[in-house]
Amino acid sequence: MSFTLDEGEFLCLFGPNGAGKSTLLKILATLLRPTSGTVRIRGFDLEDDPEAFRARLGLVSHQSFLYDDLTARENLEFYAGLYGVADPAGRAEELLRQVDLYDRRDSPVGAFSRGMQQRLTIARALVNDPDLLLLDEPYTGLDEHAASVLRDRLRALHDRRRTIVMVTHNLRRGIESATRLGILARGRLVFLAGRDEVDADGFEDTYFRCMEAP
Repeated sequence: MSFTLDEGEFLCLFGPNGAGKSTLLKILATLLRPTSGTVRIRGFDLEDDPEAFRARLGLVSHQSFLYDDLTARENLEFYAGLYGVADPAGRAEELLRQVDLYDRRDSPVGAFSRGMQQRLTIARALVNDPDLLLLDEPYTGLDEHAASVLRDRLRALHDRRRTIVMVTHNLRRGIESATRLGILARGRLVFLAGRDEVDADGFEDTYFRCMEAP
């Protein structure tokens, strides 16, 4: 597959299990090496300069990458320190307020609900103010409060022209957020279009036609 995203675009990728969605995200997140081809972000090549590439990424995946024994504040300060953020404590406080967890800042993460952990995971992924945010099924298991926080954070990032790639099975969630829509099937990108080119009511039919194509 081959595609280019401009700064500030929000690409949502759909596809069945085994289509290659998570594999693609893992390659973009530098967790898997591509067998061939080139991946670049802001001119930085994944193969030539992996550290500079990683410094511009944020990732929300099926794993939270949080430490249960640390508090919410300690988790964010730890990651802020890893990324060389100038004021880790200040950045942690800012993000905890954004994801509505400031009142629980000194609670151990192991005591958090699934929704609270996902909100903190979102904050963790944003600690370095990434140019590219990658999200793998971020709405799975979220309550309405956590889903609302995620939507608000994605809108704020889009307003600030951060680039986002999200994979999901949820057609409605993807269509309401994205500026471009893609469909993966059998490891290939079989559909890619701007959101304004797509009839939201008819997109489900488009999706199933792509699944049935040889």
